[in-house]
Amino acid sequence: MEGEHEPMVPSPDAAGPISPQALRETRLTPAEAVAQMRIRLPDRGNRRLRRVLERANADRELKGWWHVSNVNAIVRLEINDHSWVHVQIVSNIALKLLRQLTKHHVEPSLVRDYAMTNEDAEVVVVLAAFTHDVGMSVHRRSHEDWSLFLAEPKLRELLEGIYEEPERTVVVSEVLQAITSHRADGEPLSLEAGILRVADALDMAKGRSRIPFEKGQVTMHSLSAAAVEEVVIGDGETKPVRIEIVMNNSSGLFQVDGLLKAKLRGSGLEPHVEVIAHIDTEAEKRLVPEYRLEI
Repeated sequence: MEGEHEPMVPSPDAAGPISPQALRETRLTPAEAVAQMRIRLPDRGNRRLRRVLERANADRELKGWWHVSNVNAIVRLEINDHSWVHVQIVSNIALKLLRQLTKHHVEPSLVRDYAMTNEDAEVVVVLAAFTHDVGMSVHRRSHEDWSLFLAEPKLRELLEGIYEEPERTVVVSEVLQAITSHRADGEPLSLEAGILRVADALDMAKGRSRIPFEKGQVTMHSLSAAAVEEVVIGDGETKPVRIEIVMNNSSGLFQVDGLLKAKLRGSGLEPHVEVIAHIDTEAEKRLVPEYRLEI
């Protein structure tokens, strides 16, 4: 999924919008489910990020929220998974987007506004990815608000001894701002919050769309979700970041022009990102050779 070929765990193979792995995990006991969860990220020598990742991977309460969120999403609401797999994909995409931007000298908000470092901004986007959907363990409706409620004390716990005050409060506040801004009508106030918003929408490969669908029925939602084969992030031609979306048929444009466009607008990433979608089958290349998203 990365243009630089960094290790990223791909989304599970899926014939439709719910991955077999996510469905299997809802049938496990809570202890069994959390035992197999392990988030992997390229820390690139960021010691604070490495310590946060180690603590998150050892935190059974955090993993418990991921499991309950997945049960609510798949078993009770019949939408796509919100499991630890989604967390891993979003955190890797968010980290890749941030590093791609800083590579091209785009300044994170933590650097611009607090004179902190790019490495601190990495901690913010990863923690935001880890906690943005934990409120799904309570309810889908207003889950962003429940995520704020649950995440605040957990963030302080995960950051204990890694940051001293007042820097710890800055990091916690920026993560909470990213969480609340990822909602449909969110208003990101920082680059890091915009990155989370876009990264969440980019978990769309192999049918992993965030758009709900009617189970068992062929709809534009389910067709378009299954149409996205791959998401590749790399250097843009005219902007720092190029997001390339590879589809197996043109129904995937519904994902690009519907969901992704809505998340990009107002994210703050518009000046820095170009989105190209194309169909990787000869039969449809004549119809839609390439689609450039106008943001």
